Amino acid sequence: MAIPEDWTPVHREDDDELLGWLRPEGDGVVPVDRVGRDRAAASDEDSAARVLVELGLGWLADPWTLAIEGRPVRVRLVEVSPARIRVQGDTFNDMTRRADEWELPFPAPEELQPRR
Repeated sequence: MAIPEDWTPVHREDDDELLGWLRPEGDGVVPVDRVGRDRAAASDEDSAARVLVELGLGWLADPWTLAIEGRPVRVRLVEVSPARIRVQGDTFNDMTRRADEWELPFPAPEELQPRR
């Protein structure tokens, strides 16, 4: 998916890393994270951008769960972009272990969820 032209990117000040986007909705904007999910209700630009800044990017490194044929599989995000989201089975830092990979569309489907 190409990011719509009316979405405004939000970047981190210190290194210009992309945090997400502000998507117009009604009289306000909605903060959208890097996997394409809304993070708060529509509000003014400053408040919506603050949601993304406070969220940061660290959560992308956390374990996730991908439902495959109804079975939860623990995964890690490998690539996150508007072109695609790639995940890999969690090897628990064992570099000798082979891990399956899956390519998902952007925005992330409901089958991909942060591990609770």
